[in-house]
Amino acid sequence: MDPNFWHGRKVFLTGHTGFKGSWLSLLLSDWGAEVHGYALAAVEESLFRHGAIEDVMASSEIADIRHAEALTAALRRSEADVVFHMAAQPLVRLSYRDPVDTYSTNVMGTVHLLEACRRVEHVKAVLVVTSDKCYENREWEWGYRENEAMGGHDPYSNSKGCAELVTAAYRDSFLRGAHINVGSGRAGNVIGGGDYSEDRLVPDLIRAVAVGESAQIRNPSAIRPWQHVLEPLSGYVMLAERLAASDGAAFAEGWNFGPSSSGDRNVGDVTEALYRHWGAGAWKRDEAAQPHEAHYLKLDSSKARLRLGWRPRWDFEDTIARTTEWYKARTEGRNMRDVTRHQITSYLAAPGI
Repeated sequence: MDPNFWHGRKVFLTGHTGFKGSWLSLLLSDWGAEVHGYALAAVEESLFRHGAIEDVMASSEIADIRHAEALTAALRRSEADVVFHMAAQPLVRLSYRDPVDTYSTNVMGTVHLLEACRRVEHVKAVLVVTSDKCYENREWEWGYRENEAMGGHDPYSNSKGCAELVTAAYRDSFLRGAHINVGSGRAGNVIGGGDYSEDRLVPDLIRAVAVGESAQIRNPSAIRPWQHVLEPLSGYVMLAERLAASDGAAFAEGWNFGPSSSGDRNVGDVTEALYRHWGAGAWKRDEAAQPHEAHYLKLDSSKARLRLGWRPRWDFEDTIARTTEWYKARTEGRNMRDVTRHQITSYLAAPGI
């Protein structure tokens, strides 16, 4: 990553009030970028609020990406040449309860964003963030590569596969001819400080230990590619820099940003490790009937390693330790923007693995 590339650069970021969006807003703003955010309002318990992230941004517009005209107008006002699209309905179980909202946000929201990009003349590079769950999951023991088929059993995963197809269609039909380079980023199961989402493992564990209850774990044997939030964000930033370069068309495709092999762990391993670092906590299996979720999921990030020079920096133990450290700092009433900045600095100083 090149901090100088971002100094004074105007960036448009959808989903800036969310978990990953808040980390990226702080990172780029501290590097001197003018970050213009567009998203729904942050929930009360969030990094965006606890870290007062809005205070470091150039602008923060609270609006819905399904409102095409408002989105286009906001992008035009930003004068940004680099766009990160992170706004999404990000939860598998919520997608079962509200599939229409999931598809309208994740699919049509992506359509609206890409349509806005082709209508606003100053956009040069676009990165659409999807998910490792965009792939047709065949429960393989090896990692999925970027040329694997899109799919998804549940509405969330399927909507992310659809968003990838939409991105490819817009790139090939409209944006390549307009000299706008469009890439997509697919990350693993991202954890880290500031995530308070419903029905996500780490927030559920933190909420349970905070009130002295045993956490309810749905599927302790399910294996996922766990990684700290800064890992994929570093990949997104590196890819965006390449997309905005003179030879950026060579990078306008899909990219995986997954953890090292140490991050491929089951849910039970994550739970035990987090509570070990916390110094307390207990869990039990939730025996209630559950909707379908994949048992095994892994990413192959060889392309990013070879062509971008991207490497994960924190292994599984580092990831758990930093995540636990952030939430403990929050319970102690510390300045969470400073805590988050300190973790970013530590991450950037770490060697690749």
